[in-house]
Amino acid sequence: MAQFSRTWWGQRFIAALEKIMDSGRLSRGRSYARGGKVKSFEIEDGLIKAQVRGSVNPYFGVYKEPLYIATIEFKSISAANWSAAIAYVASKASLISRLMLKEMPDTIEDAFAKLDLHLLPHSKADFKTSCSCPDWSNPCKHIAGVYYLLAAQLDQDPFLLFELRGLSRESLQKELAKSPLGQALSAELALEKTAPDPDSTYYTRPTLQSSVAVASLKDFWHGTKRLPQVIEAASQTSVPAILVKKQGDFPPFWSKESSFIETMEELYGRIRNKNTSLF
Repeated sequence: MAQFSRTWWGQRFIAALEKIMDSGRLSRGRSYARGGKVKSFEIEDGLIKAQVRGSVNPYFGVYKEPLYIATIEFKSISAANWSAAIAYVASKASLISRLMLKEMPDTIEDAFAKLDLHLLPHSKADFKTSCSCPDWSNPCKHIAGVYYLLAAQLDQDPFLLFELRGLSRESLQKELAKSPLGQALSAELALEKTAPDPDSTYYTRPTLQSSVAVASLKDFWHGTKRLPQVIEAASQTSVPAILVKKQGDFPPFWSKESSFIETMEELYGRIRNKNTSLF
């Protein structure tokens, strides 16, 4: 099943068919789909029409590979039921937001089930099939092969499920946009975003600065102002170890029981007394 479908809706489509169709003919249909027996495949107005190559069987007098015409027509949902389904979907933000972004919600089939409707096949009454082959069984292996290719087509375009049930994607988007939530989402999606201004480079362009004329090399190296010849003594602070006190007492690295600030005050006092010329 995974070979023909990788999305949850495509896999559910195949799982629904496998519940209501003969397993033997589905197995033959898978081999037909894998072997490239389906020569052409087209969908128009919910009608699936395909040309499927048959098998050569001299026992039955078939010496040349036959070409059969297989058609599948899904049962359309009535206009009244579509209106009810759209109204319900439009009232759920989680559903309408995904659909208007052209994504298939994971709970879309549950939403239809609450209205006693089915988007995926639920019984044999959901579709009509025909094939020009002489097989008395319907659906036959040729139709089954078309089913599996249809599941692969649904992977690429999940909104094909709505078209097969009688509602085009354009009509779906139009009806959803009429609801209050749809109008709000449409207005948000229709907002014009300011296009970024293109830049020729990612680097800052250098600018030219006028040079300052230097009178002499002495002025260049020494500058216009001379450094002070005598360094003024710093004023004596009235609070010892003021920088340490701002950080608080007993820092994480201090493991002694005595106060760290008191110890630093004593250290600062000793240094000040030994360097009376600076302090």
